[in-house]
Amino acid sequence: MARKKNATALGAGTGTTSRHGRAIVIRGAREHNLKDVDLAIPRDAFVVFTGLSGSGKSTLAFDTIFAEGQRRYLESLSSYARQFLGQMDKPDVDSIEGLSPAISIDQKTASHNPRSTVGTVTEVYDYLRLLWAKIGVPHCTVCNRVIAPLVPDEIVTRILEQHDGHAVDIVAPVVRARKGTYLKLLDEYYRQGFVRAYINGEIVRLDELDAVHLDRYKRHDISIIVDRVTISADAMSRVFEAVETALALTEGLVAVVEPVRDADADAYPVTVYNARLACPEHEADFPEIAPRLFSFNAPQGACEACEGLGYRTQVDPSLLVPDESKTIAQGGVLPWSSKGNTYLGGVLRAVLSYYDIPDNVRIKDLPAKKRQLLLHGDPDGEYDEIPVRLRSAKGSVWKFSVVWRGLVGFLEERYKKTESDSTRRDIEQYMAQKVCVSCRGSRLQPEARAMTVHGVTLPDVLAQSVSDALAFFRSLRLTPREARIGARIVKEIVARLGFLDEVGLGYLSLGRSAHTLSGGEMQRIRLASQIGSQLVGVLYILDEPSIGLHARDNARLLEMLLSLRDNGNSVIVIEHDEETMRAADFLVDIGPGAGKHGGQIVAAGTPEEVMANKDSLTGQYLRGDKMIPLPAVRRTPGKRELVVRGATEHNLR
Repeated sequence: MARKKNATALGAGTGTTSRHGRAIVIRGAREHNLKDVDLAIPRDAFVVFTGLSGSGKSTLAFDTIFAEGQRRYLESLSSYARQFLGQMDKPDVDSIEGLSPAISIDQKTASHNPRSTVGTVTEVYDYLRLLWAKIGVPHCTVCNRVIAPLVPDEIVTRILEQHDGHAVDIVAPVVRARKGTYLKLLDEYYRQGFVRAYINGEIVRLDELDAVHLDRYKRHDISIIVDRVTISADAMSRVFEAVETALALTEGLVAVVEPVRDADADAYPVTVYNARLACPEHEADFPEIAPRLFSFNAPQGACEACEGLGYRTQVDPSLLVPDESKTIAQGGVLPWSSKGNTYLGGVLRAVLSYYDIPDNVRIKDLPAKKRQLLLHGDPDGEYDEIPVRLRSAKGSVWKFSVVWRGLVGFLEERYKKTESDSTRRDIEQYMAQKVCVSCRGSRLQPEARAMTVHGVTLPDVLAQSVSDALAFFRSLRLTPREARIGARIVKEIVARLGFLDEVGLGYLSLGRSAHTLSGGEMQRIRLASQIGSQLVGVLYILDEPSIGLHARDNARLLEMLLSLRDNGNSVIVIEHDEETMRAADFLVDIGPGAGKHGGQIVAAGTPEEVMANKDSLTGQYLRGDKMIPLPAVRRTPGKRELVVRGATEHNLR
């Protein structure tokens, strides 16, 4: 009987393809619970698979159609490429004809990388970085005034003021943190008359390049030495000439290196001057403005304090003292609650004795200064060296001292220095992720945060919702000069933000971490990215994209799916939503039950043909023969309640 139904489905599908062109024909699909399924679905059409949960929809769509499409694509590659990609098993199916290159858009989150955000996943952030680098207005990180270019005279004056009496190298930074070998470039500078260069912090003679080996896959810093001179007023003309030469080589950058360094230093002291940018009042010079300055995944743009993560894992005082009604002797300070004659116990007793902190007074009743000394050390930053005396079980006495920075600082320093995994695990239970106080969660260097486009910084845009950011860029009025540089960039940003807004994600902020998104949100983000890619002739397979959407946004999602189809693609959607089923060009009802009772094609055809099929449970609900009635009487809530206070995880406020 099952074979008869499936044969009918094949015939129905074939008859429906006349206005859509060639069909995707599946014969003998037996993956998982599928029962020798035959089915033909139209290409370049919007196809919906529906049915009970567990009936075999995902098996047919993902484990059969998509898996076979991926396998065939891999087989089309060279044997050299396949050895890196592995080999995919052929799904249990006799044949699939008319298959296009397939793209799966399921509900799995794309990345658990803490550096991934909504902006980076959708590639909007790449265009934002480019826009701010090209038309952004730099501001001083100290006084916030707009900074102007430096002329060579001003650079020479600063060099005289900052390096007077020092023998320095005036250099041209021609390569800054870029990958490559650069041997041809160095040889070219040698032919121009330059003799020496700093390569990754070390002085190298350019006539001895045969001994130089630069890994092409590692980042390198190369600065050509223009002149070595002792800075003084008498040498001003020589300094001026060297500065002009360096500026010509680098199009605006010159650096001064003091070739004498301390034994503890990792590199020579370097001061970089940017002829294009510097504050007239403060000595801070702006770095080279490039898109990488605005990347929190690059060392040039990432906040140094949090390394571009936007948060820092640090000891939380509230976890150290969860119950302030206890005394220290009662275990009110958790790291020491079970410590007796141990290292931590000895430190505790020494600290309490040194600062005269009572251990029999409730922690909340301790004077503010005593609590400050206990948890954070001296508020003036003048940390005391406290002697500790510890007696071992055998009677030996150990004497040592600790520099007391408070319990928080003590544990953080021990966490960084210890090589014991058990000690790290012990301290980690008192640590929590806190927003980085240096960058305030923006992840960027101060110079990147100080750049504005029409008065708005990049962190301001990342903190906005997609809808608000879209409104900002749509209302942006560029000057003629800015339009020549950034009009196409703004157009691309508006298009990508528009796609996100149209799939119902206008409430997300571009700076939100990708790992905090739900499966449905991530799926719609990937859908918006695919629409923006403007591919043609592709088979898209989606898994319940309406999950998590408000009903008012469902129609907008349907418009996006239909636009994919209208662009010349085939779209297969697994869905239970009635509105989506009625909008389908071709509807497939899989069942009749779940698990071993499913795996058959109950009905296939247009929504009207499925509704006319008496065997289709979906058709009965679409016709209105069956419905899920609203309950006549609602339960009254009980008197007990679940109380949640101060929940701030992810986007909870």
